Amino acid sequence: MGALLEVSGLKVNFGHVEAVKGIDFVLNEGEITTLVGANGAGKSTTLLALSGLVPKAGGKVLFAGRDITRLAPHRIVHLGLSQVAEGRAILTRLTVRENLELGAYHRNDTDAIAADFEHVLGLFPRLRERLDGFAGNLSGGEQQMLAIARALMARPRILLLDEPSMGLAPLIVQEIFRIIRTINEAGLTIFLVEQNVRQALKIAHRAYVIETGEIVLKGTGEELLDHPRVLEAYLGV
Repeated sequence: MGALLEVSGLKVNFGHVEAVKGIDFVLNEGEITTLVGANGAGKSTTLLALSGLVPKAGGKVLFAGRDITRLAPHRIVHLGLSQVAEGRAILTRLTVRENLELGAYHRNDTDAIAADFEHVLGLFPRLRERLDGFAGNLSGGEQQMLAIARALMARPRILLLDEPSMGLAPLIVQEIFRIIRTINEAGLTIFLVEQNVRQALKIAHRAYVIETGEIVLKGTGEELLDHPRVLEAYLGV
């Protein structure tokens, strides 16, 4: 399968600070691609730039051959990029059901929405048990599941995941990564930004390492798991 998203020369500035310094990467259709690195390296900023939520200072983003570099965030969602934000960003005073329904706000294919609703509840059975409870009463792991399920309700072609393991207990982290792999095996292209380098590289087909706004390594997930620089800097070996 070919490239679904092509990023070239992407730059993001915050005032006089270059947060992302002209990076290039590709998301191949049907693959999990991960961008790993330390806190503050530019991972989340890269995702926000792809979603149109922070302005780009330079570069080009092509989605399925279409230039989306300057598109507004809602247009990017309509085209098929859905982001799960760092910190989950669920609406705590709405019910689980209402959060899921909001994920499909731009769709009008009622039968398909109903089918997708059942599909995500199949992926996340805990959410079915809590459908009419307030989202704010969910555990951290359940809130992360809801955030992913809500993004899937948009029926994206690419799912952007920002630090899905953040703040979660190890057993819940294992469950989240299992679900990410399951979603990908069903055909969804995933771009995973993650500080948990070992877990991310284990499930990634393609991987990039970012340091101070620059891509410093790239390869398959398996290759980078064994790379001396990754072992020393991120895996404590």
